[in-house]
Amino acid sequence: MARLLAAVSGRAAPAQTGTMSLERCQSEWTEIEQEYQQLQETHKVYRQKLEELTNLQAICSSAITKQRKALKDLKHGLHKCTKTRSDKETEVINDLQVQIKERQNVFFDMEAYLPKKNGLYLNLVLGNVNVTLLSNQAKFAYKDEYEKFKLYMTIILMFGAVTCLFLFNYRVIDEIFNFLLVWYYCTLTIRESILMSNGSRIKGWWVSHHYVSTFLSGVMLTWPEGPMYQMFRSQFLAFSIYQSCVQFLQYYYQRGCLYRLRALGERNQLDLTVEGFQSWMWRGLTFLLPFLFFGHFWQLYNAVCLFKLSARDDCKEWQVKRAAEVVRHHYYCSKPQVFMLALTFLVLFLGNFLTTLKVVHQKLQKNKEKVKNN
Repeated sequence: MARLLAAVSGRAAPAQTGTMSLERCQSEWTEIEQEYQQLQETHKVYRQKLEELTNLQAICSSAITKQRKALKDLKHGLHKCTKTRSDKETEVINDLQVQIKERQNVFFDMEAYLPKKNGLYLNLVLGNVNVTLLSNQAKFAYKDEYEKFKLYMTIILMFGAVTCLFLFNYRVIDEIFNFLLVWYYCTLTIRESILMSNGSRIKGWWVSHHYVSTFLSGVMLTWPEGPMYQMFRSQFLAFSIYQSCVQFLQYYYQRGCLYRLRALGERNQLDLTVEGFQSWMWRGLTFLLPFLFFGHFWQLYNAVCLFKLSARDDCKEWQVKRAAEVVRHHYYCSKPQVFMLALTFLVLFLGNFLTTLKVVHQKLQKNKEKVKNN
């Protein structure tokens, strides 16, 4: 009798456990079903809000375009009025012109939160993709990630140049370093274009600077092995090390300066650190000016050396009749390539030097005016 009861109880236990497991599964399914219904409702509301947002974006973009056209016509009308005006009218016209300029700045800030067509460069690289970040948090996160990318790559490039100059004199290692330079500057141009689409006020020479640097790195990458290349190799790598060190110093000092100015409300939240010198860097960063000017004149020295190399008799253009000589010596030197590299360094020097000099001159003039007013 005891054995029978034990057998019955042994069989009944699994059935009871299975029933409890099935009930638990049904309960979990009910909870999942309720959450799913709630998710469907939330997603429906989200789609409705998204459609409303898209309509509002279109309305705002259209209104801004209309306002810009009206301001342009008004500005043109004010320009005509300046020909026949009295002293009282002059004050009114000047006041209106100031307000028009302020309104255009407001439109620029508004458009930073509205989808817009990409520029030619972004269209060629990314296609017609909306790159506008709609929230401040997303904009700041992308800007900070851009700054970290520049810092990390500056350190990597500095160690890469040191490795090529002092440890390995192999063409393959040089090619990797030069390819890294091309990729770095290409990536910077794309990221800066996206930042400009999101309201960052990057402008002037410091935008073009990275395009010119990309071209220069590409020419260095395709420069074939030979005596001319070896003559300039050490000089270029030493210049790369110096440039990376200066950029590393600039990053930390500019970041601190920008943080202080943003806290005071004097700078835009999307302002970036740059390779050059701008007026807002005057306080606390003037000690960097000698290092910047030394780097600029080093670029000029590179240009002069390359012009001299391109004028040498043993630096000739590629010709079919020299094919046997090339096969025998495994190198050739292209005069146009060296000349183009020299011209690119000269363009970099002129752009960097003149822009820095202009900023310093403007800042000194403003300081003189402040002293006179006081």
